[in-house]
Amino acid sequence: MLLRTKYQPTQGNILKHFKSVSLFSTTTSTQSGNFQVFNRDIKLKQRERAALDDESKYVEYIRDEVARRTIERLAFVKKDFPNFLDFGSHSGNFERLLCENKEGEDPKWTEDKNLVKGRIGKICMVDSSKNMLFKNDQLPFNKELDIERVVADEEAYNHAVLTKPENFDCVVSNLSLHWINDLPNTFKNIFNSLKPNGVFMGSMFGGDTLFELRTSLQLAEMERYGGLAPRVSPFVGSSDVGSLMQKAGFQMLTVDVEEIVVGYPSLIALLRDLQLMGEGNSILSTPPAMTKDLLLAAEPIYRAMHGDPNDGSLPATFRFVFMIGWRPGQDFPQPLKRGSGKMSLKDALDKNGHITGTTTLTEDK
Repeated sequence: MLLRTKYQPTQGNILKHFKSVSLFSTTTSTQSGNFQVFNRDIKLKQRERAALDDESKYVEYIRDEVARRTIERLAFVKKDFPNFLDFGSHSGNFERLLCENKEGEDPKWTEDKNLVKGRIGKICMVDSSKNMLFKNDQLPFNKELDIERVVADEEAYNHAVLTKPENFDCVVSNLSLHWINDLPNTFKNIFNSLKPNGVFMGSMFGGDTLFELRTSLQLAEMERYGGLAPRVSPFVGSSDVGSLMQKAGFQMLTVDVEEIVVGYPSLIALLRDLQLMGEGNSILSTPPAMTKDLLLAAEPIYRAMHGDPNDGSLPATFRFVFMIGWRPGQDFPQPLKRGSGKMSLKDALDKNGHITGTTTLTEDK
């Protein structure tokens, strides 16, 4: 479990910042249309404001960790990416980690990031928040990489760089898609932006993310007000992501779920970090204000139900849906035809269920 210790705000100086909370919401609709869940204008203002806050530099730990895992996955892709798109790039976590060198780091991590860095040509960073996008434009990694920054709305997808078909060899998107209303159409747009044999690698919050916070707020609100408000909305499931990507045209799909558990000194510290990330409420049906009374009731509930008895921290679980999909091209690998195997699964496994010998699959001619 990661333990947040760098920034510990006091309850007194932070309560004034909160009006309502509905964190990491996303629609699970599998049909493209006009179904709206989020107010994109409010979300943009939240992210712009968060990027200008000096304390926001302390809350990059989640995005950094997800960017690191994306780089490790890209190291397994044996191809070059002359034209690379970082879709919903935030302040450039992916790019910074590619160039950042720390004393005593894992040699395998050093090898992976240097390998990926050597395969990438021009990087186009796209984000709807100008303040977020240019937040770190003076850091050293900007001189090591060929970077173009483009301010464009991720859901509208109407900038000239994005509307050009078959433009990118690789598209990555880390922790940005969960605020998009029309996810099916966005997947289709990304697919159209890829060159044949291009790869899309993304991540978004999903599953039971922040279930500790959700249950604590629900119980506190029932106790104080006798009802519930949508403080933490449902998240997309891995099966939904796979279905949407398949409908968009992606092939050779890989979808998996991972999680990070972060320990916070208090409920206020958790909420403040989420606010500094720009992940506050932006749903159209805004819930009632987050009152001091509600927070005071939720803190002991959170601690009693989920608190760590060893260090006294409050754990918060962040679950991520990682996705990989390919746009097929001329030499795109095809699955073997059904029935082309020359050995049955029963013969290939020993009594303990382990593979024995060599199993050969050949394609019928």
